[in-house]
Amino acid sequence: MKRPPIIAIAVTATVVVIAGSIAIGLTAMARTDGAAPLPTDAVKSTLPGLVAASGAPELDSIRLLHPKPGELLRAAGPFDDRFALDGLTFDGASASGALRVTSDVSAVLDLEIIAGFYDAGGSLIGSARFVYHSPDDGPVDPVTGTPVESIPFRVAVPTEFAGRAVSASLGVPVLVNE
Repeated sequence: MKRPPIIAIAVTATVVVIAGSIAIGLTAMARTDGAAPLPTDAVKSTLPGLVAASGAPELDSIRLLHPKPGELLRAAGPFDDRFALDGLTFDGASASGALRVTSDVSAVLDLEIIAGFYDAGGSLIGSARFVYHSPDDGPVDPVTGTPVESIPFRVAVPTEFAGRAVSASLGVPVLVNE
């Protein structure tokens, strides 16, 4: 009994696979009945009583404060247990300092700081924002390679309130870290 050589079997199998692949490819390309359309609407979830956010996040606590001239107060916000504000100053033209993450060792990815500005009577006359968006996974210390957890900031008094703002408050409505 003669057995065909193994090479002939391998070549035949290869030819069959290649021919089948070509046939399937040509059949798929020749189809004229368009593929199923992709959905154009995103899935939307609704929760009764929950209204979608519109606009930038606010801190009601800024409206409740009445600082004395020269004071810089901290307005309560949702992330107060995750950071410290260091080196705070208000010079009449801007409020500045540095936000330092205290909750863990991770880089700051997104940050918003709202500054409220007040007149001599302690009434809120306006506000401004500092917004930080990390371009990647957040800044790292070039020496140690650890995430930078302190973000310096400066929030200028809007020009329409220049000369009238004699005190300020700072609060954090947005803090996203790894």
